Amino acid sequence: MKDLMGMMSKVREMQARMQKVQEELEALTVDGQSGGGLVRVTLNGKGDMQRVSIDPSLMKPDEAEIVEDLIVAAAQDAKSKVEATVQEKMETVTGGLPIPPGMKLF
Repeated sequence: MKDLMGMMSKVREMQARMQKVQEELEALTVDGQSGGGLVRVTLNGKGDMQRVSIDPSLMKPDEAEIVEDLIVAAAQDAKSKVEATVQEKMETVTGGLPIPPGMKLF
């Protein structure tokens, strides 16, 4: 019975750490960029886009497709940074145990 109580205590500790990490991730903002910084995208810790910044030099009607591609690339850059940060923070909670790929914590 003592082992069960110890295990339950560990579960509660892990839940508290998980809650703290989720709060930190909600406050996180990550910038991604493409085109040498001409396009910047900001995502929150959940991967939701918060802001897009496009250098005025790209605002030419005949270059719209290039700008669209740069926005997608910047968003992907920011998202990969968010995912890496989430993975890193979750490793601190799980004690280094790997989280299965695709497992969402939000």
